Amino acid sequence: MTRDRELRYVGRPIPKMDAAQKVAGRAQYIQDLKKPGMLHGAIKYSDQVHARILSIDASRARKLPGVKAVLTGDDIPLIPIGFMKDNLALKKGKVRQYRDEVAAVAAINSEIAREAVDLIQVEYEPLPAVFDPEEALLPGAPLIHETDAKGGPNKSNRLKLPWNLVCGDVDAGRAASTHVVEDRFSTTWVAHCCLGASGCLAEFDLSGNLTMHSITQIPYLAQNDFGAFLAGLGLEGKNVRILSTTIGGGFGSKLDTHVYEFIAILLAHKTNKPVRMIFSREEEFLAQAPRQPTRIRIAQGCDQYGRLTFRDVDMILDNGAYTSWGATTPSVMMVPISSLYRVPNVRYKATCVYTNNLYSQAMRGYGNPQATFAIESITDQLAEAAGIDPLEFRLLNVNQPGEITPQRFRVTTCGLRECIEGVADKLGWAEHRKNPKKARGFGLGSLIHVGGGARVYKSDGHGMIMRVDDFGKVTVITGGVEIGQGLETIIAQVTAECVGVLPEDITVVKGDTSICPWDVGTHASRAAFVSGNAALAAGAKLKRKILELAGPMMRVDPKDLDLRDRMVFSTYDPEEAMPLDKVLRKAHFTAQGTVLTAEHFYDPPNEMLDKEFKGNLSCSYAYGATGVEVEVDEETGQVEILKYIAAHDVGRALNPLLLKGQVYGAALMGTGMALTEQLVLKDGKVQNDNFLDYKILTALDALPVEPILVEPVDEAGPYGAKGVGEPGCVPVAPAIANAIYDAVGVRIRDLPITPEKILAGLKKKRGGTL
Repeated sequence: MTRDRELRYVGRPIPKMDAAQKVAGRAQYIQDLKKPGMLHGAIKYSDQVHARILSIDASRARKLPGVKAVLTGDDIPLIPIGFMKDNLALKKGKVRQYRDEVAAVAAINSEIAREAVDLIQVEYEPLPAVFDPEEALLPGAPLIHETDAKGGPNKSNRLKLPWNLVCGDVDAGRAASTHVVEDRFSTTWVAHCCLGASGCLAEFDLSGNLTMHSITQIPYLAQNDFGAFLAGLGLEGKNVRILSTTIGGGFGSKLDTHVYEFIAILLAHKTNKPVRMIFSREEEFLAQAPRQPTRIRIAQGCDQYGRLTFRDVDMILDNGAYTSWGATTPSVMMVPISSLYRVPNVRYKATCVYTNNLYSQAMRGYGNPQATFAIESITDQLAEAAGIDPLEFRLLNVNQPGEITPQRFRVTTCGLRECIEGVADKLGWAEHRKNPKKARGFGLGSLIHVGGGARVYKSDGHGMIMRVDDFGKVTVITGGVEIGQGLETIIAQVTAECVGVLPEDITVVKGDTSICPWDVGTHASRAAFVSGNAALAAGAKLKRKILELAGPMMRVDPKDLDLRDRMVFSTYDPEEAMPLDKVLRKAHFTAQGTVLTAEHFYDPPNEMLDKEFKGNLSCSYAYGATGVEVEVDEETGQVEILKYIAAHDVGRALNPLLLKGQVYGAALMGTGMALTEQLVLKDGKVQNDNFLDYKILTALDALPVEPILVEPVDEAGPYGAKGVGEPGCVPVAPAIANAIYDAVGVRIRDLPITPEKILAGLKKKRGGTL
């Protein structure tokens, strides 16, 4: 962290660098991309949820004018894909969910491609299906996968993933408890609802090298996946280049390599033409993977003074028919389960289960919102059992700077107390407790999340290259991915600050694996933290080279020079100065000119979790609290949010404008998860595949969000910053659930909290009558 002088650009509310391009319609999304001779891809999806494929007749589709290729599982090599290699690009033998891809078409336009898909006839033999994850674990349940990735027999639908964390002695903690509360909670499927639907464009050159125009959040991991797939096609050793277009929203939906991308590769290879695959909005709901549903049993206890004694959590996660990176969400669920508040004894077990439902994937918060819903709901219940105000109960157990949590997280700075107190003050908590109003309630929810990278992969690193031209303009080449969060702008601010130029002097080059250095991907709220630290290091090297060139020109020891606002000057006599561009051109036109570049690969000093799932996962941890005031209409069950206060420990706010934008967006996303959003599945089939029936909040549902930025500057972060991309949505659902309980005495344990559930709760509370 650098803090030697007053900051000039870091901390300023600079608008996003790409905002004007997007508003003017000049940003190029995957839907805008066209190539000469480009074909259009389309997919035939299964209309059976679990069945053997007896035959596929594609003869009529192949005869349709304009069709250039039709592929089925019988036409391609058997190449397993996915996190656990349990999936195929085109299914062969049987289908396991309604969205299974059984055939694909490439045609001269999208209309012909879709018509050809409709002409493909598939004959199935239906098989017994299972949709309830607990039923899927019972003896005799239909097996979704008869064999594992190595060909060995599966005896159960339980995934072979060892999610089991034990810290301390939970049984002893329970025995020592004065108060114990046990309950169960559930969360459901939630769609990402990115503004930009999924898509890609695959093309091969004449040497068999692949270029993928992609919207992935993980270009270098995708490069590896696609390279392995090419090897299966007999193209081992061929180059794979990922080119990113503008991404219309990510939220974790692009943390996997998806089946449609592999299908586009197959069609491009077959036709030797560029093939573009674009999802419709209906496909986005039907064929993209949502947030993972959970069933949670939780017990928590405290002593007579309200100090937490233990937390015991058991989860069943509906994995769906195949496995994505989403099956690793329990590794992040462990973060709040073990380390939200000071709880000495923790036990957590998670079981991921195959079913015939849609398979699930990563979504903003990566399991943390599901876990925190249960933790923060039962925390209110335990406070009530102990006769302690929920606010005071949280402050009694609040995390503290310098603590080491049961999971061995080393807490650096921690602003959770300030967040909780700030929210309570803005809400008017004390006055409400003295004079509560009928049908109005206050609710709190706290959070912890990784804020300094997260070593979920062998490297958590980020590469960066900087180059300055003769006019003092700096090009920053980064491996990071801009998904709308403002990464370009943050990189420009940090670079301008540490090098000594202006933000408008910075050009950020990204989105090309053939040019940009390696980065593990945009996830885990890591982008600003790791790229900012990389920019600090590379910028310091670049600045040092500039000053070393300027020293002889100015006849000043380079150690006594500084660079600020495009001007190199003596620290002893600021009037003794030379414009940066003059220094650079003079250096360029000497007999031995030089090209000024610098590079740095920043890999944070965090740790992978060990076999016991312990270790310092992140360099720093972000904390926060959300508080809401709600009014519940007891006649209709409708909930109105009157106040919404969101306080976040951000380390240092690199850009308050962008940071508050993250808080606003997270507020709506979290409130949607809490109150309205649910992907409805009936026997494995999505019933609400459009925005009329899938209730995402809109501009008309704008909330009175008031952000509070708490800034305990963290030594590990760039200029003291922490990552804050995901935390805003984490504590929203429990805050709303707690407020509803405070208002009308009804505890809703299953998301979303619909008017029907509230009315049913009121009816039960009143003895069966409303």
